[in-house]
Amino acid sequence: MWIFDAHLDLAWNGIDWNRDLTQPVERIRAAEREQNLTGKGRGVNTVSFPALRDGGVGVVIATLIARLVRETQMPAFRRYEHMEAANAAAWGQLHYYKALERRGVVRNICDLAQFQSHIAAWEADPVQTPIGYILSMEGADPVLSPDELPTWYEAGLRLIGPAHYGPSPYAHGTGTVGGLFPQGPALLREMERLGIILDVTHLADQAFDEALDLYHGPVLASHHNCRSLVPDQRQLSDDQIKKLLQRDAVIGAAFDAWMLHPGWVRGQNTPKDSGVDLARIVDHIDFICQMAGNTRHVAIGTDLDGGFGTEQSPHDLDTISDLRKMGPLLRSRGYTEADVEAILHGNWVRFFTRAWGASR
Repeated sequence: MWIFDAHLDLAWNGIDWNRDLTQPVERIRAAEREQNLTGKGRGVNTVSFPALRDGGVGVVIATLIARLVRETQMPAFRRYEHMEAANAAAWGQLHYYKALERRGVVRNICDLAQFQSHIAAWEADPVQTPIGYILSMEGADPVLSPDELPTWYEAGLRLIGPAHYGPSPYAHGTGTVGGLFPQGPALLREMERLGIILDVTHLADQAFDEALDLYHGPVLASHHNCRSLVPDQRQLSDDQIKKLLQRDAVIGAAFDAWMLHPGWVRGQNTPKDSGVDLARIVDHIDFICQMAGNTRHVAIGTDLDGGFGTEQSPHDLDTISDLRKMGPLLRSRGYTEADVEAILHGNWVRFFTRAWGASR
């Protein structure tokens, strides 16, 4: 049974963290240790293309992420002083994916025909088929204006999350309070016109509501957990989950330990001492399933190596290949084989089939 992971910062890891993701995870870790690279996430990464393949991950949503300097942002994301620099960096990340395509490592998926063709190829031969990726932008800082979106769409961009940590030029994000900025509505209208899907992940509560009111196309939450289980603005409230269910959205469960353990303190808590394991992710999946009354709206969006490594991942996950453990864990909670298939990939397949079928 193959897996669809809805959030991986592959280009950011490949370029900003200078990781050769075509190598096994252990080799990447060893290289960082040999170079005496220290700090959060160094020498303990979990993601590489061989590990994805070992885990049966056939499709990912791969990001472009190039953030502006904001005082409220986490230090790892305080990067560019002006939008032109963020814009250039994001184009560079796109060309990273294109270079991997030329090597046959990945395959870009932009429409329904490509999506269906890739799935058929992967299911027939998961050894030789490139890993499929759908291009997303986490935080719209690189978009100089909504008028630039057609150029991005032509280049393959199919999803945008308007904000990340702190405010973006278009909306308030995680850790801030507020709604859309003046250019936000125009961005959403142009996204809807082009068929660029809205990812509500990281939107501040007011911005979340305003975005759903203005944007009438397909909506998803690529990597989000539940506020009722782990209270924090970064998580989805029950009311937000209900609104997403009404829009037939899919919510990808995130694997970041601080989103799985109430009161997690970065740099102090450890996954093992805190009891953060893969079963905690099933808790969040189950919470949404119970609210929905079905398994149609939950999936996987790990965010692994999104600025952290094993020090902030479930302790029973060494590399992303351990996503295979999710099936047995779900079955142990009483989920049927059809439920497990839906959660591991089927719900994302249904979502994009519907979204791209409608746009066509």
